Amino acid sequence: MIAAFSILSLMFLAVAQVLGRLFFNTPIPGFIDITEQAMAIFAFAGVAYCQRVGGHIRMEIVLGKLRGRALYICEMIGVIVIAFTVALLIWGSWFHFDRSWSIGDSTMDIRLPTWPSKLVIPVALSLLFLRLLMQIYGYARLVRNPDREPVAVPVIEDVEKVAQHEIEEAFGDDAVAGDTK
Repeated sequence: MIAAFSILSLMFLAVAQVLGRLFFNTPIPGFIDITEQAMAIFAFAGVAYCQRVGGHIRMEIVLGKLRGRALYICEMIGVIVIAFTVALLIWGSWFHFDRSWSIGDSTMDIRLPTWPSKLVIPVALSLLFLRLLMQIYGYARLVRNPDREPVAVPVIEDVEKVAQHEIEEAFGDDAVAGDTK
């Protein structure tokens, strides 16, 4: 929601910028600086949620053929590799934030401090890391017993189920129920 709100706010700011330039010949001071700082929020704030729902683009040429324990082992290995990579990114982005904080880094135009947007990145990546740890636990459960109900892992559905859910979202449950009778 924070990421979505930041995008909406930035859109309103862009409209104000255009209207201000067009009608009053007065742009918003620091519009570019504000936009640069807001990018970190909407680029990183929603990444853990996207991971939770399995919304990332995936290549399932091999994984689409696997079932049961073999699928869960491969998924768990992939998530472990991602978690390791995210841990390295957290470490690196934290030092980048710390450097910005220490030297008092700011934007060129209106001298906005850059450390808040640079702090967003390790915080958002930390949430993603926690989400990945939950997924590793969920896949480990399924490796032990593939018949269990999937918990804390995204359930990847086939094309027909995805299409059915999209129809239900667009037209409501009643429209789909009426068509199947």
